[in-house]
Amino acid sequence: MDKKMDKIMARGLEFQARHGVLAAEKESPQSFLVDLDLFLDIKAAAEQDNLALSVDYDKVFHLVKNIVENQSYNLLETLAEKIAHALLDSFAALQAVEVQVSKPDAPVKGNFDYFAVKIRREK
Repeated sequence: MDKKMDKIMARGLEFQARHGVLAAEKESPQSFLVDLDLFLDIKAAAEQDNLALSVDYDKVFHLVKNIVENQSYNLLETLAEKIAHALLDSFAALQAVEVQVSKPDAPVKGNFDYFAVKIRREK
C-alpha cells in the first residue's frame, strides 16, 4: 500500500463453531472471537456520506459469521485465511485486512486467556 490507509475496526465478533484438530472440537461448538482491521480510504465515503464507498458493518459481520459457523477447519490459520480472502473479494473498497481469530477455550492444560492467529493480507 503506497498511501496511508484509514482503518475501520471490528472487535470481539463472537461465534460458536467447531474448529480444531481433536475429534471433541469437531463435536461440540466452542467460542471463537474475531477481530478485524479493515484498511481503505474512507475520505470519499465520509465527504459524500455514502455507505457504498465504504463497507457495510452488517455485511461484514454476516460474511464472517457464515465462514466461522458454517465451515469446519483444523487450524485457526486456515480460518483466518478464509476470512481475509472473503473480505477482500467481497468489498471493493478494501485494500488490506488484518484478521485475528482467538480461541479462548483451546484444549490446552494451563491458565491462559486465549490462543490466537493474526494475519494481514492485501489486494
